[in-house]
Amino acid sequence: MRIIQLMTGLALVFSLASHAETVLNRGKLSEQAIEFKANSGDSTDAFEGFIMVPENRNNPDSRKIRVNYVRFPSTSDNPGHPIVYLSGGPGGSGIATAKWRRFLLFMALREFGDVIALDQRGTGQSEQAETCVSDESISLTERVSDAEIAKRYREAAKHCLAQWQQQGVDVYGYTTVQNALDIDDLRKHLDAEKVNLWGISYGSHLALAAVKLFDDKIDKVIIASAEGLDQTIKLPAQTNQYFAAVNEVLAKQDVGKQVSDLPGLMRRVHASLEDAPLTLEIPGKAGKVTQMLFQRYHMQKLSSMAIADPGHYLAMLVQIYAALDRGDTKLLVQVLQRGFFNDEAIAFRLMPLAMDVASGITAKRLNKVEQQMDNALLGPYLNFPMPMLNNIDPQLDLGDTFRAKPLSDVPVLLLTGSLDGRTYPEEQRQAVSSLSKVTQIIVENAGHNLFTSHPEVLNRMKTFLAGQKTSEATIVLPLPELSLSK
Repeated sequence: MRIIQLMTGLALVFSLASHAETVLNRGKLSEQAIEFKANSGDSTDAFEGFIMVPENRNNPDSRKIRVNYVRFPSTSDNPGHPIVYLSGGPGGSGIATAKWRRFLLFMALREFGDVIALDQRGTGQSEQAETCVSDESISLTERVSDAEIAKRYREAAKHCLAQWQQQGVDVYGYTTVQNALDIDDLRKHLDAEKVNLWGISYGSHLALAAVKLFDDKIDKVIIASAEGLDQTIKLPAQTNQYFAAVNEVLAKQDVGKQVSDLPGLMRRVHASLEDAPLTLEIPGKAGKVTQMLFQRYHMQKLSSMAIADPGHYLAMLVQIYAALDRGDTKLLVQVLQRGFFNDEAIAFRLMPLAMDVASGITAKRLNKVEQQMDNALLGPYLNFPMPMLNNIDPQLDLGDTFRAKPLSDVPVLLLTGSLDGRTYPEEQRQAVSSLSKVTQIIVENAGHNLFTSHPEVLNRMKTFLAGQKTSEATIVLPLPELSLSK
């Protein structure tokens, strides 16, 4: 009996010691228990922490920078590998996304492992350089060409890169490669054998880079609205095809009687603005009125901002084009009151600027982009300020080796919206074509931000994370309402 009691006591001692070691290990994470509050008012227990990583691993004298995250503990008794969320942009905050856009998804995925909302280097709560305000600006009241805009933005970007360097920032550390290596450092920090990656848009770009660099440390990957390693700059012909697809949606609704040819309408309005820009007065706060010469490039930039998803903004865009074609500027002025354009100095944040410039574009793809540009409905503005800033600093560019497709047998779930206005279905297929275990699901009538577009999306994600065969059957959403009367 005493032997049994002794063994029981020893087991308790060892159990307590093991628990103490676990607590100690958690203490090494520099984590703090918090109540995480979503913008919806929901809240949950979580931990916030950070890792210190080299700003530039290619520089042996690199300083360390702080990368923050929030960890939502798994609800499972037997959790799998941590799930790291990779926000889009580049420049988006994973922590902010968990607060306002995808909180319920973060909560739902905890049954498979800890879910990590990561603020990538230079974003959100992570350490970042000050926003740079250049000496360049674009006048609101003077006519300006695409070439002049490109010239001023290039000068502004060069100015900012130099200014950050003078401030002691190693701008060459803000690349997708260094960003991906932070994920592996986070994995080690969490004492995890592997991680699962979950990302969207630029987050998929980052996930594909991580797969290429250390796929043996990655268990599974879920991505939506995929951007391949050589797809930072989208093909104009694909954008034209997108508007043709939107035109088919319009044809199925009453609005099709008023807008029977959306691409033709857009070209007509653009040509009119090129010939005769509109002199507008934009009402502001406290009776202030802003004078603006509204030009073709303004309309193309405005369009680029509105087409990610087939919802309210796209419907509003169709209304603006139809109204301008009739000579009516009221709706346009109402929209411009939101402050989309100003004549302030051109400013940049380091992370999004450097990441896009570093990922760059191959000469072959750039040649294709340039060949398609003459017929491009949105000109060079879908990817603005790329490709205008391509190769502004050759030392920052990651080169074609980086842009080559990844080869891996890591299981990948790809969710693709058929009406995605930023990353197009055919391009998404190409982005993962070199991977051997891809399950691609088309979400019919969904756009760029599709994770919460239908409950079945989460069901498929759960099935995939559980390691079960995941259906590739199309998920069908209702046709988006693009009526001019809405």
